[in-house]
Amino acid sequence: MLKNKLRLHYSHLRDLLTKEEQKEASIALANSSLSLPIWDKNYFHLFLSILEKREVDTSYLLSILQGRDKEVIIPKMLPDHQLEHYLLTDSTPLRANTFGIPEPLSGITVDPKRIEVVFLPLLVFDRKGYRVGYGGGYYDRFLAECAENTVKIGLSFFDPVEAISDLNEHDIAMDFALTPEASYQF
Repeated sequence: MLKNKLRLHYSHLRDLLTKEEQKEASIALANSSLSLPIWDKNYFHLFLSILEKREVDTSYLLSILQGRDKEVIIPKMLPDHQLEHYLLTDSTPLRANTFGIPEPLSGITVDPKRIEVVFLPLLVFDRKGYRVGYGGGYYDRFLAECAENTVKIGLSFFDPVEAISDLNEHDIAMDFALTPEASYQF
């Protein structure tokens, strides 16, 4: 299926989730992360959620990362569909951008090559590990800057589709994807 059709369909399905369903699924996703072979790593990149859009609530995953004394890096959107990456500390000031995404205003920037694990926002993914996001290409550009061995993990409320039919040369496959009911390795 084409990305645009998948984007529309799964955005609609996600909008139908109740706040309680969103919360329970987000907790299940965070708990599923504990079974992944990533906990020997130190630098974890995590997106902060837009809860009004029924995204996966990453605050539960953030609690796990902080409880395990991991360095958490969060993104800030820049012009030209680029991301800048900041170490999240107790003193990192955050403010929602025009899309409603909480972002750092300032702080310590981190080179993408240092990031060992990236948790990826997505709407849906396929059985080969490719994802459909919002279509801006921010994460595809970011992942191209990361080290080759960076572990890429998608977080989804929904099971995979068979295949995304309009992949391009910039699409980068994930290593893992988590849903509330299962984990997938690619």
